[in-house]
Amino acid sequence: MLDRLLSYPRRIICLTEATTETLYLLGEQERIVGISGYTVRPPEARQKPKVSAFINAKFDKILALEPDLVFAFSDLQADIAAELIRRGVTVMTFNQRSVMEILEMILTVGRIVGCEEKARNLVSSLQDDLIAIRESAARFAHRPRVLFEEWYDPLISGIRWVEELIEAAGGECIFPESRQHQAAKDRIVNPADVISRDPEVIIGSWCGRAVKKEWISKREGWDHISAVHNKHVYEVKSAFILQPGPAALTEGLRQLHAILAHAMDQHVDQLLQPKERTDSAVGLAAPDKGMDQAIV
Repeated sequence: MLDRLLSYPRRIICLTEATTETLYLLGEQERIVGISGYTVRPPEARQKPKVSAFINAKFDKILALEPDLVFAFSDLQADIAAELIRRGVTVMTFNQRSVMEILEMILTVGRIVGCEEKARNLVSSLQDDLIAIRESAARFAHRPRVLFEEWYDPLISGIRWVEELIEAAGGECIFPESRQHQAAKDRIVNPADVISRDPEVIIGSWCGRAVKKEWISKREGWDHISAVHNKHVYEVKSAFILQPGPAALTEGLRQLHAILAHAMDQHVDQLLQPKERTDSAVGLAAPDKGMDQAIV
């Protein structure tokens, strides 16, 4: 009995990619018995049984896997969590929305599975990367005004962790007041307001679909926006930036910095460049791996 109690959760289901990737980075992937169907990082995680989308789940399949813990995320998965609890499953629901909260989530996951020291080392490494990117961005001639589009119709912008990463990468967010709002419906932006704030760089990441740059450029009156006029409209794949987990603090941050450096005609040290293929407009050579993830 005591050995079982000291073994920590052994059969974990992750309903979002953030906790899945965290467990892999901690070397604890053998504990994972089920994942979200939207999981793409790391690629080998796709071999695990898929038990959910984002706001719905296959409850019978989850129960058949006999989890001793399920990791969920935010109010968006509250109904899933409630149903699992009613069925006798232990659920831990995170609600990380900022860079600091993402780091705290990683530490908490590490404590739960009994590898706090590894979690601390991972967090320290992620913080070092943030510092290095900030130091690189400090060399920019100025901080460009940035619009980050997380959806196109309605236009939504201002998700907190992305805004914080844009600032770390060297940009100035044009809707800083939006980050205080958790719900996407409270971050809907009037396209006319974008014109008046005149972003110098536009970065799109539309969850579940490719960004259509021509749609952005052809919005009424947007031809007068500096980013459109100077052809500084880019995409970051949603898998790299829209999950509040390790991906955003690694590849997502690197891609944001590479885009802003390109727009500012600033060199980026090889050690800080993206490890996956970026928007082709940035002009970076494609890595040997991840060729099937190209943005066109």
